[in-house]
Amino acid sequence: MDKRIFTVEDGPSRLDIFLSEALSVTRSAAKKLIENDFVTVNGKIAKASREVSSGDLVEAQIPAPQKLDLTPQDIPLDIVYEDEDIAVINKPQGLTVHAGNGHLSGTLVNALLYRLKNLSSINGVVRPGIVHRIDKDTSGLLVVAKNDAAHLSLSEQIAEKTCSREYLALCDGIFKEDRGRVETYIGRCPSDRIKMAVVPQGKGKYAATNYEVVRRYAAGYTLVRFCLETGRTHQIRVHCRYLGHPITGDPVYGAKKQKFNLNGQLLHAFRLTLTHPRTGELMTFEAPLPDYFEAVLDKLEKSGIL
Repeated sequence: MDKRIFTVEDGPSRLDIFLSEALSVTRSAAKKLIENDFVTVNGKIAKASREVSSGDLVEAQIPAPQKLDLTPQDIPLDIVYEDEDIAVINKPQGLTVHAGNGHLSGTLVNALLYRLKNLSSINGVVRPGIVHRIDKDTSGLLVVAKNDAAHLSLSEQIAEKTCSREYLALCDGIFKEDRGRVETYIGRCPSDRIKMAVVPQGKGKYAATNYEVVRRYAAGYTLVRFCLETGRTHQIRVHCRYLGHPITGDPVYGAKKQKFNLNGQLLHAFRLTLTHPRTGELMTFEAPLPDYFEAVLDKLEKSGIL
């Protein structure tokens, strides 16, 4: 256990914000230390929202890094862009982003350890380089940090909503409105803890999704572009279910009977816009729809467009 002691020189500031800056970690990492009672203010356990001011003494106990052997694996990767700070990956459907639930192999992280020389360490040994995630059966773009400075910059961009993530999804049914915005709270489903669901305020985290109809098909499907403002677990999938238009092929939130022979939801992260953490350059990356997604759209085209 590593002990770190800081004297607050400025303020006032929230404890989690102060600690993230003092330790050079993400705010979520700082909050986790606080929630696990590893942090005191003037000798007393405090909450993340606690206000600290000039002269306050903040003490943090940093647990020793968890030892975990993740084996680099030669898994094919579509690297859209790479430099000394970041790598942008076009993740295929079916590839889990990082280890969990006892699975320590066959993930994107295993592939990254094989392909890339350096990865950021802020998210610990299980998720090196991982700044944000997309679901196993969602395809498309995500950015990987190759050092901690890049990781902090990218995390801040996501938190401040200056990093744009856009998705294309085929949804069941016909959207009536051409565009809209969904604002809810998302938490664990009360009747099925494996699922996420829209829940009352105070029972989950705020989630906001903007959407715009791209094309309506006569067969009863809608191609929709989604732009995330927050990044909650299964956010787009839950919001589509909430709207009454689950994503086609979704095995968790979609219809039990599927018309197409799919291995997961037709949801693709097609565009990613970010500010480069070193150069400050605004960069936009795009990834085409996977072949299986295009094949379904080709079939629907033949049915007619509304």
